[in-house]
Amino acid sequence: MRTHEKLEVWKKSVDFVVEIYKVTEGFPKEEKFGLTSQIRRAAVSMPANIAEGAARTSEKEFLYFLSISQGSASEVSTEIIIAFRLGYLNEKSYLILSAKLDEIGKMINGLRNHLRNKSS
Repeated sequence: MRTHEKLEVWKKSVDFVVEIYKVTEGFPKEEKFGLTSQIRRAAVSMPANIAEGAARTSEKEFLYFLSISQGSASEVSTEIIIAFRLGYLNEKSYLILSAKLDEIGKMINGLRNHLRNKSS
């Protein structure tokens, strides 16, 4: 069994979730059950799916959960753009979050490629 806590991409994803929670605290109260909730759930899904995949017994299953995690990263990216356009995020926060999310996405893809090459 793999231990997800040793994966750098999992660590960075968890740090990203904490940052998302802090940033979204400043969103309007009327967004509590809207964009705030949605962006938080999608962000949490990233490390959660990495962890679940790492606990699976086959590389194929791990790849599946990494794919879900990548999808969640794309969802968060879209929600960050929406939050920025609505004025809930300033430009600096938007750029920082986008850069961190891009790095996490690249790390997920790198891990996926590593697992595929390992299986071949």
